[in-house]
Amino acid sequence: MKKRIRKLAGRYKILDQILITLYRSYGTHSHLYIPGRVLDNEPLQIAKDPSFFKTIRNTWKQFDTFEVPDAEVELVLPGKIMATTKSGPEGYFLFDDVLDQNLAEHADEEGWVDFEVYYRGPLGKKTKVLEKPFTGSFLIPDPEAEFGVISDIDDTILHTGVTSFLKWRLLKNSLLTNAYQRIPLKGAPDFYKKLHLGVSGKDKNPMFYLSNSPWNLYEYLKLFLDYNQFPRGPILLRNFRTPFDRSLKPEKPHKQKEIANILKTYPGLNFILIGDSGEHDASIYTEIAAQYPNRILSIYLRSVKHKRQMQRVQSIIDNFETTPVLMVESSGQAVEHARANGFIK
Repeated sequence: MKKRIRKLAGRYKILDQILITLYRSYGTHSHLYIPGRVLDNEPLQIAKDPSFFKTIRNTWKQFDTFEVPDAEVELVLPGKIMATTKSGPEGYFLFDDVLDQNLAEHADEEGWVDFEVYYRGPLGKKTKVLEKPFTGSFLIPDPEAEFGVISDIDDTILHTGVTSFLKWRLLKNSLLTNAYQRIPLKGAPDFYKKLHLGVSGKDKNPMFYLSNSPWNLYEYLKLFLDYNQFPRGPILLRNFRTPFDRSLKPEKPHKQKEIANILKTYPGLNFILIGDSGEHDASIYTEIAAQYPNRILSIYLRSVKHKRQMQRVQSIIDNFETTPVLMVESSGQAVEHARANGFIK
């Protein structure tokens, strides 16, 4: 309760602890793009077999955040490259820097580079910094990658019920179900592993995961992907806008903006886009393919049981000839198409 009073009063400098959440991201040998958030919160702990009330408590904790604005954070990369930035009003920060050192020299076999982040802001006598340093990693795709994959999460690999009446299934699945208990759509992990391996079988093809979910659900979705053995990849969510948020709304939808940024970051790499027919993936993906006609190898859309949405999506893809668009009922259909087109073995 004290924290809530401080938050309402704007007294952010009275801090109990410092938690820096670092989000899996991506970059190049000379350009890094690392987002994160500074909070006065305890780390989220998600148990395998929690009670219903603990699940509710964890859900509440994901959104009951105590942001630390104007917090100075320092980034340390291999080779002792350092950069500093400050968090914004909601605690978010971003390192978006061009460097003169080849970061790829420090990547592991799959292209991941580890880094450290330190909190450099003022501390009260009783403020506890939870980790020294906080650690994260970002992806530099291997030059030998055959293609990249950009995939939606909601109702593409994880059933959410986004098309359900009044979205009640979406609320139940996302907020009232433990991450360990969420079941991926049948065959999805195996299909994504095949795409990651590609024809070469070398685990070189980078995977990017998109969702319109807020960053508050990052730990939940990361746990789901890792637990179900999806190939590791950057997870790109969006800021949670409240009814009181007076900042300018983004000009483009979140997914469209992120996909365009990935394509610009890797101009020599072609991509496969995977989504579903439930929301706006068909419109966004075909628009991207029209904008980058030689960069999108194929678009896979998982069918959802919603007649009106299916009709709308079908009308979009029937007249689209720039890139192959396949509506699939199962991962098996996507596997067959990908194999026939030489994307996988």
